[in-house]
Amino acid sequence: MKIDVEKMTAEISLMENSLYIVKDGYLTKVTPRKFGEDTFIWKDGRIHDVIRSQRTRLDGQEEI
Repeated sequence: MKIDVEKMTAEISLMENSLYIVKDGYLTKVTPRKFGEDTFIWKDGRIHDVIRSQRTRLDGQEEI
């Protein structure tokens, strides 16, 4: 990822599956998981928290 601090711009790849959050001039990359759910909490029009939960598919072979 190419970031230009003076212009406050970033160049991202459209070839990778990701989600980006921009908050107060900072860029945070949220990478995908194989299974799971992400919930975004907003406060005063800005991202406040990200809650990540993960699902485990059971096929009788795994230990949790």
